[in-house]
Amino acid sequence: MNTEITGIIVTFLLSVIIAIPLGKYIAKVYLGQRTLTDFLTPLEKGIYRLAGINPNEEMNWKQHLKALLTINFVWFVYAFFMLMFQDKLPLNPDGNPAQTPDLAFNTAISFMVNCNLQHYSGETGVTYLTQIFVLAFLQFVSAATGMAAVVVVFKALKEKTTTQLGNFWQYFVKSITRILLPISILLAIVFAFNGMPSGLDGKGQYVSLQGDTVNVSRGPVAAFVAIKHLGTNGGGWYAANSAHPLENPSYFTNIVEMLAQSIIPIAMIFAFGFFIQRRKLSWIIFGVMTIGFLCLLIPTVISEVGGNPAIAKMGISQATGAMEGKEVRFGPAATGYWSIITTVISTGSVNGWHDSTMPVSGMLQMLSMMTNAFYGGCGVGILNYFVFIIIAVFIAGLMVGRTPEFMGHKIEAREVKIAAIIALLHPFLILVGTALSSYVLSHGVGAGWATQPGSWLNNPGYHGFSEMLYEYTSASANNGSGFEGLTDNNVFWNVTTGIVLIVSRFLPIIGPVAIAGILAQKRYVPESAGTLRTDTATFGMMTFAVIVITAALAFFPALTLGPLAEYFSML
Repeated sequence: MNTEITGIIVTFLLSVIIAIPLGKYIAKVYLGQRTLTDFLTPLEKGIYRLAGINPNEEMNWKQHLKALLTINFVWFVYAFFMLMFQDKLPLNPDGNPAQTPDLAFNTAISFMVNCNLQHYSGETGVTYLTQIFVLAFLQFVSAATGMAAVVVVFKALKEKTTTQLGNFWQYFVKSITRILLPISILLAIVFAFNGMPSGLDGKGQYVSLQGDTVNVSRGPVAAFVAIKHLGTNGGGWYAANSAHPLENPSYFTNIVEMLAQSIIPIAMIFAFGFFIQRRKLSWIIFGVMTIGFLCLLIPTVISEVGGNPAIAKMGISQATGAMEGKEVRFGPAATGYWSIITTVISTGSVNGWHDSTMPVSGMLQMLSMMTNAFYGGCGVGILNYFVFIIIAVFIAGLMVGRTPEFMGHKIEAREVKIAAIIALLHPFLILVGTALSSYVLSHGVGAGWATQPGSWLNNPGYHGFSEMLYEYTSASANNGSGFEGLTDNNVFWNVTTGIVLIVSRFLPIIGPVAIAGILAQKRYVPESAGTLRTDTATFGMMTFAVIVITAALAFFPALTLGPLAEYFSML
């Protein structure tokens, strides 16, 4: 067990050690400074020429959002029809069928918004063609979309007064060519040499340790898993995700996958400091996020290592901790770390069954997504945190009797209203969705649905409620993991979570970009002795308190009905 704890500490420290220079490199890429990857400039120019794009054309914040939303709509239409007709297309050696319209709707949206909420089994629900040219493609472009959006905010905060915020297409292309693609290639090579399949052959026959002959799907798993984690996407090639031995063959690949999903979100924090030349502010943000992360991680690991109290009552020893739903290769401590890093960062991949974790762990996994402000996904993590900074600046200004200011620009009613709407949107989507599903389930509504409500839940009572709460939390946080006791591949869940996915992805991008764009247009006010400093530990804790009060406490009643009630019922 001590070895597992040491592995957790080393993994986190490595993530930070890698993220700092990576953040500096990312800032240089977006600032247009010289980097080691300048040899890719001809490739980028070719892309611009082919697409008819002028990368030097400046855009205001509205033009950025127009470009972002337009291209995402095109990707949705493309993905939807590819999935609907995948059975008639090539690269389908296992003869997998097409997806139904409601499932294709959910899958296309889910991968487009960087959530990867999978209501299908990877082995049977998609083909090699759609895995590669739809899902893997969307894993690149959805991550790049979030990164391009946050650079608009960086640019707005860096300038004193401007409406010119760079070019969306340039930020987007560079996110792929200079950051995502090179690192993904390195990761794919590491994974391929450590046991992950990397070919286009169909199912292969293997003899298990029990002597059974089983058919196992193969394919270019190594390449898919690389961008799955680096882009904080989380969609698994296999239904079991990174608990599958071919998607996560060893303890070494387990560590690499945990590193891969955390380095860009953490690096973006430091990139922010390098970009706007305020490194102290980025360290304060990192400190607040890390405190929040540790508050979620430590109780989870303790809960999983401590074992199941219901099993302990039967006099059964649990020397290795709570092992239900865990891979013996990794153990409960490493699985506990993964469960929090994947929900804090909004990756959504799993190396164990979240549905089988202890109630306290399940609650903290949900709370990680409910706060949705610690590290976060590629780019969007900073956007979510930026909303809370605006609210914290406003409240602090009221407390000291000064006009709220941030980065030399006055925070006024318009910006605060936008920030408040975005902050409240997250709990609204989760709680309304859960209430709707609870109502439909309890009233037996839904004769026309593909699956009757009564068959949604494999677990009754508190845990069943938690399964529904987790599903909407995961969708709203663009996470994608789930309590898989829930039968979710039916019209009700595919449509309702699909709607939540769209709203929860784009409004939290539109809001911060709009706020930053509005601030950038205002007259710059130089800092003075009376200016509220936002790069101090005091303001950092103020922001942390705002996150806890605004985000976390909104969900306390729902968590009481689910995981907390389940926990006390087990004692």
